[in-house]
Amino acid sequence: MSKFVAPNVKNFVAWDYLVFAALFLISSGIGVFFAIKERKNATSKQFLVGGKQMTCGPVALSLTASFMSAVTVLGTPAEVYRYGAPFVIFFISYTFVIIFTSELFLPVFYRSGITSTYEYLELRFNKSVRFAATLIYIVQTILYTGVVVYAPALALNQVTGFNLWGSVFATGIVCTFYCTLGGLKAVVWTDAFQLVVMVAGFLTVLIQGTIQNGGPNNIWENANNGSRLAVFDFDVDPLRRHTFWTIAIGGTFTWLGIYGVNQSTIQRCISCKSEKQAKLALYLNLVGLWVILVCAVFSGLVMYAHFKNCDPWTAGFISAPDQLMPYFVMDIFSTMPGLPGLFVACAFSGTLSTVAASINALATVTFEDFVKYRFPNLSEKMSTWVSKGLCIVFGVLCTSMAVAASLLGGVVQASLSIHGMCGGPMLGLFTLGIVFPWANWKGAVGGLLTGITIAFWVAIGAFVYPAQPSKALPLHLSTANCTLANNTEITTLAPTLPPIRPQLADTWYSLSYLYYSAVGCLGCIIAGLLISFLTGPDKGKDVKPMLIRPVCNLFCFWSKKYKTLCWCGVQHDSTTIPVSLFHNRTAHYSIRLCLLCKVFDKWIRFRLQIQNSCCIQQKRPHTVKWKSDQN
Repeated sequence: MSKFVAPNVKNFVAWDYLVFAALFLISSGIGVFFAIKERKNATSKQFLVGGKQMTCGPVALSLTASFMSAVTVLGTPAEVYRYGAPFVIFFISYTFVIIFTSELFLPVFYRSGITSTYEYLELRFNKSVRFAATLIYIVQTILYTGVVVYAPALALNQVTGFNLWGSVFATGIVCTFYCTLGGLKAVVWTDAFQLVVMVAGFLTVLIQGTIQNGGPNNIWENANNGSRLAVFDFDVDPLRRHTFWTIAIGGTFTWLGIYGVNQSTIQRCISCKSEKQAKLALYLNLVGLWVILVCAVFSGLVMYAHFKNCDPWTAGFISAPDQLMPYFVMDIFSTMPGLPGLFVACAFSGTLSTVAASINALATVTFEDFVKYRFPNLSEKMSTWVSKGLCIVFGVLCTSMAVAASLLGGVVQASLSIHGMCGGPMLGLFTLGIVFPWANWKGAVGGLLTGITIAFWVAIGAFVYPAQPSKALPLHLSTANCTLANNTEITTLAPTLPPIRPQLADTWYSLSYLYYSAVGCLGCIIAGLLISFLTGPDKGKDVKPMLIRPVCNLFCFWSKKYKTLCWCGVQHDSTTIPVSLFHNRTAHYSIRLCLLCKVFDKWIRFRLQIQNSCCIQQKRPHTVKWKSDQN
């Protein structure tokens, strides 16, 4: 029981419920709209990747909304409130992540003509690697989605009085509804709408909070006096929770696992009309990530200025830091009915967009990697119905997993830890395939198992033996101006012996959670390369050039001789592109290759020669060869 008198914070009123309900109705309406609009084009390809006719704008908005979930809306301001503004360094991580994704991973995936990112693993290695990676992705995504659904529902329930399980099941039902009806197009356009709601909710909180707390200058001064603006801490200790290096390096690895090789991201990118549109969507998405990050960080600073002398968490008015943001919103909007509902809509917009993206991606990888593989002769109509059925199944699973999420702690650390444990090894696996031509399938399997083992070892150890507070360094929170209860009694607690901790608890298990992904990724790559060399590495000439990204060209651009040497035998200069890569097991797609322009180089001029024709349309696998024109 709190020894302080809690202020009277109002619960939801009718206007708040009305605003919140409008979000669900509009989201569902978008799904119905696309179900009606696309009913004549109801193919599995149209349903899962939007017929590859999306443009960069809505895809960029969708990407931003999907990965800036309620974890960002509720968790990031609370992180800034307790630990200060170093979280803003993530803008460096986001920048590196988008550059690596658009220039290293996306070109390989897009040009391969795949629907599931894990199809690449079969093309590069074999079926076993593909199936293992798909299973890990499914487990990772269901766990993460459980956190995304449960955490904001719990926080809003305890602060606003909003029904916990009502909001959990409403989220699951609405997402499943519009995913099943409208497919990827519905998900993308609903995400775009929900991002607008997220930004509107943040701006409303920032404006009202700034007005109530004396303006921007006063907020900045309070944050500075409270040590919240000490952003750049260059301590290299990897056990420290947040420093410049843990966020810039560890954050890059973590988010690259989320963006670079994640089915949910790549599925949206390959739904674009062209590779150029897909890259542009990623770079536009970077701007969106920066905007949401800045809004979340400044919300945390405004919240600190508001509660600097009476911290509701220390005083016992709330039971968890993740409830700080909704508590703050209910306080500053106590006389403005409807605006708390807008903020809750903002938080649940993040949840809806993330859950919908997860359901759609899970349905895609399951259909492409398991169903279509087991039943290669399914008709288009049956394929579409199976895809919709999978959306329903995963909608139920993700909603049910919310029950287990209560055991995982703070939403930011829990969500990024899950991505680190599974996403890091997956990032290492794809990096093995795309960057290292000599990596073989045995190295890929061994590396993946090694990376998963190391990442889970450190993460589970940290869960059982949490790091000492000295490594987390939470900043001071005051209760000086809180009102003491009349019956407060001062009690003296008997001293207790510290719990027995193994030696690894204060070293390995205390590693910053942002390094989980880096540990898993590097463990996978190192083990994969060692095993590949021990079991006989692949020969570069046997690896299809389309499946390898020649990153060495960046460092050897001045010499063709050294570039060729670094290609390790892969024939990038006389590239043979098997159209069979685009060949689908269930149907022979017509492929049209058009030569729009000739590319001139200082040394070599290339010309496309395809059966004496500029364009070719066919229904069986062929090979397209680029040959240099010797003049």
